[in-house]
Amino acid sequence: MKRTTLALVDDHRLFRRGLMSLIDLINDEYEILFEADNGLDLQTKIDPQNPPDIYLMDVNMPDMDGFATVNWLRENYPLSKVLVVSMIENEEIIVKMLKLGVKGYLCKDVEPQILGEALRAIKNKGFYYTDYITGKLVHSLQFPETNDSSQPAIQISEKERTFLKLACSEMTYNEIASKMFLSPKTIDGYRNSLFEKLEVKSRVGLVLFAIKNGYVDLGLDSK
Repeated sequence: MKRTTLALVDDHRLFRRGLMSLIDLINDEYEILFEADNGLDLQTKIDPQNPPDIYLMDVNMPDMDGFATVNWLRENYPLSKVLVVSMIENEEIIVKMLKLGVKGYLCKDVEPQILGEALRAIKNKGFYYTDYITGKLVHSLQFPETNDSSQPAIQISEKERTFLKLACSEMTYNEIASKMFLSPKTIDGYRNSLFEKLEVKSRVGLVLFAIKNGYVDLGLDSK
């Protein structure tokens, strides 16, 4: 029997190794064709004559993230089946990925049994949506986000805006300070100011705010 071919697209090599171990635990019906750090790396490794049956892909990746990669695959390999495996459980991110046509969405702490179910379902049915993911999609359709003009706009300075965008990268705060030609103490000031303005308590909160409000480009097709 022909084995189902896979590609692992994730910038964390240690996680890719763990994912390979999980796939080995399932059974021997899968073959990993290649690994890639991001969408650009994928483009150099994919064989047009023998593309993978299923892509296991993260959302956050440098240079070319999951959104841009799914868009590229949709344009160049329209039959591609993408299973997202990510730590991000934000409803907006999940729904955007589903609308781009991914065939499933799993958290990175997934059990081998669930991963096996997802791969088999995508292979045989073409998709794998858990009750949790389906609920997120239904909720987004029933309760679409609207702009509430009664809420005062949050005032963010140009420097804070630049800091916010850089905070969404893998750069450390010291590296951000160097990038902006500012002292680490000044960067701490921007961070603490945004914590207060946005009512968040961590860098994750800053990133989620930036994504939700369009301060970073997720690579979505505007059409």
